[in-house]
Amino acid sequence: MVIIKSRLIKSFVFLTFALSLNACGNNQSREGVGKNGEPPSITVPFESNLTITGAGATFPAPLYQNWFVLLNRLVPRLQVNYQSVGSGAGIEQFTRNTVDFGASDVAMTDEQIKAVSRGVILLPVTAGSIVFAYNLQGVEGLKLSRETYVDIALGKITRWNDPKIVGDNPDLTLPDSAITFVHRSDGSGTTGVFTKHLADISEDWLKKVGQGTAVQWGPMGGRFLGGRGNEGVTAIIQQNQGSIGYVEYGFAKKNNIPMAILENKEGNFITPSEETGTNALANVELPENLRAFITDPPGENSYPIVTYTWILAYQKYDDPNKAIAMEAMIQYALTYGQDVASQLGYIPLPQNVIETVANVADQISPDFTITVN
Repeated sequence: MVIIKSRLIKSFVFLTFALSLNACGNNQSREGVGKNGEPPSITVPFESNLTITGAGATFPAPLYQNWFVLLNRLVPRLQVNYQSVGSGAGIEQFTRNTVDFGASDVAMTDEQIKAVSRGVILLPVTAGSIVFAYNLQGVEGLKLSRETYVDIALGKITRWNDPKIVGDNPDLTLPDSAITFVHRSDGSGTTGVFTKHLADISEDWLKKVGQGTAVQWGPMGGRFLGGRGNEGVTAIIQQNQGSIGYVEYGFAKKNNIPMAILENKEGNFITPSEETGTNALANVELPENLRAFITDPPGENSYPIVTYTWILAYQKYDDPNKAIAMEAMIQYALTYGQDVASQLGYIPLPQNVIETVANVADQISPDFTITVN
């Protein structure tokens, strides 16, 4: 038995050395394996069962749900309940102190942080790409230039055989049929990231729509449908031939929905993947406050629409056991959790980011004690 009484980053270093995970398939749970092939156990310094609750972004929900199930297997006394309600609702519940943590795909603003009396710690725990998923029978490898995908989202391009789409795809046969654009109907961090990117690359978009977690769609006409959560948008795309919409990469990958190849800042057409998403993150420096808005990443092979996603923790927890539970949850996310991220369509954090986040998270429970068998 090894007992560690230390800060989170030291626990992280030990766990990285001592523990690993075995894969069980893309949508299956993974279980930790420690020394001698035996499942490890993490013992927290409280004897009764404890539940912490969180709410927020749908973008990382499949990954979070996987993490929290597996954390409960390692620490049966600790249960994490997470509601996938969207970043906007997550920030609202976090601000009202009705949850123990929030989750958002867009970092909280200074004004939002000031509204939280207990203080806020923003912790990026994973990252992902936002893709244009589409349902167009017989069409694979669809390319969209920056001007083209902005015009589709504006409702300026309304048919699949529009000259701009044809010009991007001279080798494809595109139907003379209407485009249905599918968007989020709820307050969404995914929408915030998506519209921030479009506003950064297009003056037309900035003037006609702007950016935010909720915007007015279709300023120039076109056919638009809204769905709640990444789950809802994904389902609508699957059900509607001729549709295209924005979802997190993992949702499109899991459901085998084709994804458009997008032109990036350097003028290259980039296929969404873990590698091209990682390339984008590698070209962005994370500041000390861990808030990074990646609007249009540079790099020859960078995918153009990527984001970190954040756990929103309080600086102060009245219940010291909840503080310990929160730090255990973050520790799990930064160790075991990164191993499973890519299988579920997310981008594992770079090592330097992991260490930075661990150091910041350490202030949640400075006297955190963990026992690892």
